[in-house]
Amino acid sequence: MKIIDNTLDMLRCQYNYQLGQRFEWFEQRFCSRDRCSLVVCHIPELKDKPNRFSQQATLTQLKKDRPWYKSIHSQVLQEVPKKVELAFDRWLKGDVNGKRSGKPRFKAKGQYKTFTYPQFKKEHFANDKITLSKIGTVKVIVHRQIPDGFDIKTVSITKKSDGYYVTLSLEDKTVPTIKPDFDINNIVGIDVALIDFIVTSDDERISAPKFLRKAERKLKSAQRRISRRKKGSNRRKKAIVELGKQHKKVADTRKDFHFKIANTLLKKYDVIAVEKLNIKGLAKIRLAKSINDAGWGQFISILSNKAENAGLKVVAINTNGTSQECSSCGTKVKKPLSQRMHNCANCKVSLCRDLNASLNIKARGTHALKAQIMSSMKSL
Repeated sequence: MKIIDNTLDMLRCQYNYQLGQRFEWFEQRFCSRDRCSLVVCHIPELKDKPNRFSQQATLTQLKKDRPWYKSIHSQVLQEVPKKVELAFDRWLKGDVNGKRSGKPRFKAKGQYKTFTYPQFKKEHFANDKITLSKIGTVKVIVHRQIPDGFDIKTVSITKKSDGYYVTLSLEDKTVPTIKPDFDINNIVGIDVALIDFIVTSDDERISAPKFLRKAERKLKSAQRRISRRKKGSNRRKKAIVELGKQHKKVADTRKDFHFKIANTLLKKYDVIAVEKLNIKGLAKIRLAKSINDAGWGQFISILSNKAENAGLKVVAINTNGTSQECSSCGTKVKKPLSQRMHNCANCKVSLCRDLNASLNIKARGTHALKAQIMSSMKSL
């Protein structure tokens, strides 16, 4: 395991160096002033923009200047410029949806946690052992056997607080692409909340488990243990590992809960209408801890992925007015967050605020889905 730690640290140094090259190029092309003196101003010689391929080309010279980098497999080292380019482009250009990420940061010691073998031979993984180039044969705990006919495409090694994890990416070209096959009438609307994790339009409720709140006492105790230890000591390092394990346990339990709820919903319904939430914005309000504890963003992501793999559908709709609008007559009934009942003066309907919202979500989801189907039929 010491070899893996050394590999991660060397990759971290290379990541920081190549990210620094990108920042240097970027800063040369931008100036905080809108005009300069022709006499005093010095215009530096502009360098070519670093890219993935130009930075990969420098790795040969790197191994000559720093021979210890020869202990890393060449393809593993070539993955570093890919990570740098992805982080840099997401900051400047955004992802496929145009959503930009924050400015990439240099990674401190221990923050670079994953490296990948982009090509891997299946025979190097047998029984409970895996052979990693330049590292050696490592014993692993196999959670699931590789199905017959599948080829291993990539292997990723990740360091976590409770040990090292191996992630295999598999491919089988004989597996057919799943085509959407759902009943448009078998639809449900779900409203995510903090008291109840979800409330469906069929008035089914699942209570919020509040995993972080329940673990707060243990987390505070582990954090105090760190603060009492001397900085840089082995006892402090062990205490940090224990705190990491506690946080990982909370995250894993929450993720397992999300998978189980998603499976339950997809077994019962073909189409699920959800709210298009601004999680980052919601996480800035006074209920931030409870919102992060619920993990709505992770749940909707899991639900969407599993629905797509099953040929089902998740429809995200606009959230504006789902709680204020009456699901029976459409009248807007303004009420504060503390008011948990929806009482309409127009049609005299009285029901739970969250149930009213889920009924509105279902109605909007049905309308949006029919509009999508109509537009696709016109394009044909």
